[in-house]
Amino acid sequence: MRKISFALGEYYHIYNRGVDKRNIFADFFDINRFFLSMNEFNTPVSIGSIYEHRFDKPDNSVPKPKLIEFTAYCLNPNHFHFIVTPQHDAGIQKFMHKLGLGYTNYFNERHKRSGSLFQGKYKAVHVNSNEYLLHLSAYVNLNDEVHQLGNSVPKLVKSSWEEFLDPATKNPFCRKNIVLDQFATFPAYKKFALDCLDSIRLRKKMNMQLEKDLFD
Repeated sequence: MRKISFALGEYYHIYNRGVDKRNIFADFFDINRFFLSMNEFNTPVSIGSIYEHRFDKPDNSVPKPKLIEFTAYCLNPNHFHFIVTPQHDAGIQKFMHKLGLGYTNYFNERHKRSGSLFQGKYKAVHVNSNEYLLHLSAYVNLNDEVHQLGNSVPKLVKSSWEEFLDPATKNPFCRKNIVLDQFATFPAYKKFALDCLDSIRLRKKMNMQLEKDLFD
């Protein structure tokens, strides 16, 4: 039973990783399929499988209702982070159930495996202040840099960072105004986020050194 309750219009940090810390994305085909699932399963209407849904003729004249709105996301090789707000009763629960089940079925079939892919239930934290939301947006957008994944070949990462920096993004995936409207310019947000990244890296380095000193 979760200790957290989800309220419409509130912001939440949702995250999870692969069981036994295993990779949940083997290549860009996987990561793009997960991202497609984030879009396709974000509706209270049952769509069946994504493959079957491809043959439906969408009615673009009527906006598709959403279970959640994304503010930011980052998909790393073995874990993901979302900032979301529910738009529908039990929106987060319904979305995460469909996403987890649908992607696990796809991944297991493609990679000839069985069993759980994710490490138990997803984690959820209420974003209870504006300051928290701003700093969390930087943490999520730049999460691959927090974990210093930039040297991986290839860099198996997908995030909303580029969308945050490009005001001309066509068909934006995230609703970013809650963050970006608090900065005079897009470069101002970029500077804020990169400064946050420096602070996060410094704290992480200090914690690692403290742990080393305690156990040496």
